[in-house]
Amino acid sequence: MYCTRAVSDAVTWVGGNDRRLSLFENLFPIPRGVTYNSYLILDEKTALIDTVDASISRQFLENIMHTLAGRHLDYLVVNHMEPDHCANIEELLLRFPELKVVGNAKTFTLMRQFYDFDLEGRIITVVENDTLSLGAHTLRFVFTPMVHWPEVMMTYEEHEHILFSADAFGSFGALNGHLFDDEIDFECGWMADTRRYYGNIVGKYGPQVQAALNKLSGVEIRMVCPLHGPVWRSGLDRLLDKYRHWSTYTPEERSVAVFYGSMYGDTENAVNILTSRLAEAGVKNIAVYDVSSTHVSTMIAEVFRCSHLVLAAPTYNNGVYPAMLNLLHDMKALNLQNRTVALMENGSWAPSCARQMRALLEEMKSMEILEPVVTLKSALKDDSLAQLDALRDALIASLMTE
Repeated sequence: MYCTRAVSDAVTWVGGNDRRLSLFENLFPIPRGVTYNSYLILDEKTALIDTVDASISRQFLENIMHTLAGRHLDYLVVNHMEPDHCANIEELLLRFPELKVVGNAKTFTLMRQFYDFDLEGRIITVVENDTLSLGAHTLRFVFTPMVHWPEVMMTYEEHEHILFSADAFGSFGALNGHLFDDEIDFECGWMADTRRYYGNIVGKYGPQVQAALNKLSGVEIRMVCPLHGPVWRSGLDRLLDKYRHWSTYTPEERSVAVFYGSMYGDTENAVNILTSRLAEAGVKNIAVYDVSSTHVSTMIAEVFRCSHLVLAAPTYNNGVYPAMLNLLHDMKALNLQNRTVALMENGSWAPSCARQMRALLEEMKSMEILEPVVTLKSALKDDSLAQLDALRDALIASLMTE
């Protein structure tokens, strides 16, 4: 049975939800599932904007056939060739023999890499700012390469001022009957997943996101329809503000995120004392994560949120504690920058991981490392407590400096 929602009089959401998938890209935990969005425009001509993952093909096809109500599908616009959005292209080509697939040159290169179906005579290759008239509605194609694949483009509908934004402005999480951002409590229910989605999926490509935002800055946009998560029609300014922060690696908040590894609880004890004293001094919204039991994608999201980071870990096999090393590698891979970092190390006989963490941080851009570095010898003692208090004072002074 079909399950659709009207985006406008002419545009219908024909996507669906997957609450069974546990790992997005077989990597990122999605305990709330994920939505795959697709949009069907009915005018003199009909156009479908992207398809969906194979996991929801049956629902998707029922949605399309119901919405078309016997009409032919004229165009399929492929904004993004990642398999969770293009798995149903061949099925649509078989069902609609006159269907034309619209994409750019890189779109069709990737399509031929993934699939073997015959495209002869079935494609329309567009370039930047080409338009496609459906009747009252006109589609304009805006190229946004590396947000977050090289072929990505967005489709702007000029009559209703709707931006079909591919993976940009998306979020983890399945839709619970709602579709629009003003039908949900975004801050409480969706912000964390939207930030985690951006940081881990798109976060490496801040300059490319900035280029896309600049390209769209003069365009009237009344609604943003991404490929994952809610459709934006009321909170666009809030969404764009978040993207401006994230894409320039500007912290959302002047606060502290603490990431620690602790084998027997002594490093954790030092972290608890530090965060308690920071809170007593008035620092708000402190976040604390055990790197051994927290998925790295959650920690990356907090790195995008907070201005100040504390990395605390034991020396392990003369190196950095492995789970902390994994976080640092992800931070570098995602182009993290513009943060202030405090370091704490532990070692019973040869503490050395702070030096090695510093070296990794120095490979990133604009990462200020606070002094002092706190060194524990097995457990916190009076001498290292004095270091901890000095670090607390340094963090507070830095947080108060704009």
